[in-house]
Amino acid sequence: MPLQKLQFRPGIVNEITTLAGKGGWFDCDKVRFRFGYPEKIGGWAAVSYTQFLGTARSLWNWITLKSFNLLGVGTNLKFYIETGGAYYDVTPIRSTTPAGSVTFSAVIIAPFSSTITVTDSAHGCGTGDFVTFSGVGASGLGGNITEAILEQEYQVTVIDSSTYTIQARAVSPVGSPGAAVLSNASDSGNGGASVVAAYQINTGSDIYTVGVGWGAGPWSRSTWGSGFTTGIGQQLRLWSQRNYGEDLLFAPKNGPLYIWQPGAGTTPAFGTRGTLISGTDVPSEIGHMTISDSTRITICFGSSEYGAYGTADYDPMLIRWSAQEDYQDWTPSATNQAGSFRLSIGSEIITSVQARQEILVLTDAAIYSMQYLGPPFVWGFNLLADNISIAGPNAIITAGGATYWMGIDKFYAYGGRVETLPCSVRKYVFSDINLDQSYQFFAGTNEGFSEIWWYYCSAGSEVVDRYVIFNYLDQVWYFGTLGRTAWLDSPLRAFPQATTTGNILVAHEAAVDDGSTNPPSPITSYIQSSDFDIGEGNNYGFVWRMVPDISFNGSTTANPSFPEVKFTMRPRKNPGSAYTAASSPDVTAAQSYNTQHLYTVQEFTQLIYTRVRGRQMALRVESDSLGTQWQLGAPSMDIRADGRR
Repeated sequence: MPLQKLQFRPGIVNEITTLAGKGGWFDCDKVRFRFGYPEKIGGWAAVSYTQFLGTARSLWNWITLKSFNLLGVGTNLKFYIETGGAYYDVTPIRSTTPAGSVTFSAVIIAPFSSTITVTDSAHGCGTGDFVTFSGVGASGLGGNITEAILEQEYQVTVIDSSTYTIQARAVSPVGSPGAAVLSNASDSGNGGASVVAAYQINTGSDIYTVGVGWGAGPWSRSTWGSGFTTGIGQQLRLWSQRNYGEDLLFAPKNGPLYIWQPGAGTTPAFGTRGTLISGTDVPSEIGHMTISDSTRITICFGSSEYGAYGTADYDPMLIRWSAQEDYQDWTPSATNQAGSFRLSIGSEIITSVQARQEILVLTDAAIYSMQYLGPPFVWGFNLLADNISIAGPNAIITAGGATYWMGIDKFYAYGGRVETLPCSVRKYVFSDINLDQSYQFFAGTNEGFSEIWWYYCSAGSEVVDRYVIFNYLDQVWYFGTLGRTAWLDSPLRAFPQATTTGNILVAHEAAVDDGSTNPPSPITSYIQSSDFDIGEGNNYGFVWRMVPDISFNGSTTANPSFPEVKFTMRPRKNPGSAYTAASSPDVTAAQSYNTQHLYTVQEFTQLIYTRVRGRQMALRVESDSLGTQWQLGAPSMDIRADGRR
């Protein structure tokens, strides 16, 4: 009997039963489709193994006038500028105390401790915030706790509105925490009358939480001593950032607007921090920020009203914009284009994205088109659709001339009109998803493969652990498991940049293996077909050999350790029955045949001799070895009739 070629449709379809989907693929992990055939996705390499502090939620890439390639990295604890694998802390300073208003005390009764109690009557900190001390004086606290030990950056643990503690540690290189330093009986005094504390902006949460008690409410909404006794939702720290020329404008969600300037020197001014933008009527609290590419107008989506800085109420549906070419002037007048507009449908503006000749603005219930009109109205707003949803501020992306986003129960697309995006894995995604953590979800493009990736949390996880991909060129879907916190596919860097749950920046498609570990680890990938008939009608079929048809182009494993994959044939009697195992083991050259119908295929494997019997069968191809890259072609099987039982 001639060999029968197996031709499967591209993409994963698991909205129907595995038998109804015959001729297609049903399940996969870390596999993509290229020209209709499955292959293992590219691996990733660490940009550097230096870890940043906090969970990154925002990446933005730009090049300065002196050709420095910079990446803004916003985490829940810090804001960094990255270049060449090094991170420079440019987190803005919230406040600096007058000299002498901060005092220290140490435990000087055995057993000694590294805990230093700091007193500042108006510190305004929350637990986890950062402070740096200066002006301590040569004596420090007079014993083990020296000037050099105190004049470092510390993360605080709040006791009350006027005191907090830090843990004294030895001076060490940046990026490596020093060992704890214990006080001794000679440690006394308060550190001198010249001590100055520089407090960085308040840190944020890395996941959505519900809290009570001290610090349960947002700082701009509550005061110390308010004593929350009911659960208050604390959204995670998100950032929006855009470059204004070679400068970077950035803002934490529900925070003010900051700027970092690289300076005019021969190297960027990494020693300077971001500074608060001051001017006339600059919003003191914004939800999301962008800069219009065509007009150079800075726009805030969700903003504090006009009024004295820091006192005006925040309106989550208000859009405000600055004068053209001036991010410091926000006061509307007859001589500029500053202004505002309040949307009507929804309760909060979730996000915005720049599309062709318009800015799309999404609330929690509608999508608007925002188009530049020029004076006197400046911007025009048109409702595109209502009764829509979006999972979170970062769950939207523009690619291939259209805009795509993840809702709370389906996907959407906009290319001139808003449409539901057909999805062949919708049930898989939305029946196992943690929408409480939806602000962690994010979208990213992988333009080299015409892909849009959405990362999200499965139902049992509070961190991102899954992804789903839409290939907008081939109109197919596939998915897998992977932990990432932010993604940026920038044309200014050779590969897409992403941050791992281990706080490492990696370049995707730059390797074959998982380069976030040192040394790299193998990537486990697989794909499994829907069931297809190997028998005719009520008869059984018997598969006795297969031609695998698989290539290993791009593999980095060298002889004699050949790259390899495993083929598993999974037969069963009927759709409702379990997949069956083989009745007897056998071993042949270059392949392993065991009770699971599993066969190892290497680069020069020509035939697999099998003993597979059933009415239907699913084919599974997987790899878990280091340095292996593969692409499946069209395998062929030799099948003969094998009776009715």
